[in-house]
Amino acid sequence: MKLVTFSGPPSSGKTSVIVNVAKSYQQEKKSVGVVKLDCLTTNDNLIFEKAGIKVKVGLSGNLCPDHFFISNIEDCVSWGKINKFNILFSESAGLCNRCSPHIEGVTAVCVIDNLMGINTPQKIGPMLKRADIVVITKYDIVSQAEKEVFAFRVRQANPKAVIIHVNGITGQGAAELGKLLIKAEEIDSLIGMKLRFSMPAALCSYCLGEVRIGKDFQMGNVRKINLK
Repeated sequence: MKLVTFSGPPSSGKTSVIVNVAKSYQQEKKSVGVVKLDCLTTNDNLIFEKAGIKVKVGLSGNLCPDHFFISNIEDCVSWGKINKFNILFSESAGLCNRCSPHIEGVTAVCVIDNLMGINTPQKIGPMLKRADIVVITKYDIVSQAEKEVFAFRVRQANPKAVIIHVNGITGQGAAELGKLLIKAEEIDSLIGMKLRFSMPAALCSYCLGEVRIGKDFQMGNVRKINLK
């Protein structure tokens, strides 16, 4: 089975891109599964099910979503193997722009949209900078100049990535993306493999549920802003 991790800011179009790629695989009789990871709630499972894609949802609740991801992805791979998928997609949102679910040896995709502003690629951390493929969506509702400048900024942030434009509504570009993803390496297990980038430094008192404000209540990893 092949595993591909999809990540990207909320509402960038990850689900639509995955559905359109999956449709191109369904025409080739390839089986696709999706693990959707979110924080509090999601209805994206209904979109996948409507498209005939088997899906499991994981909600991190009050845990860091990317910590939740890496604590569960091995079990997700086992679920995919039991269902004998040809390819399993994991979808997660990099909510803090610092985390990254990308794993060494596993094809990683970052989805980003053209409406976020031309400086956004510089603000997104390893989720974009360590991706193998960067998918740009919503390019059809900006000018050609804006489209080219945005792609250039993505190229500056990640010179090694393959950059591809996909229209989440019409599916244009999805078949081309599918041809890239089907080249992903087969995996049997993730045990012993490594993340491409470390999670944020932890742990502080607020990670443990502290709600009171003030230095007397701040313990662990605390960094102060320089206001001098």
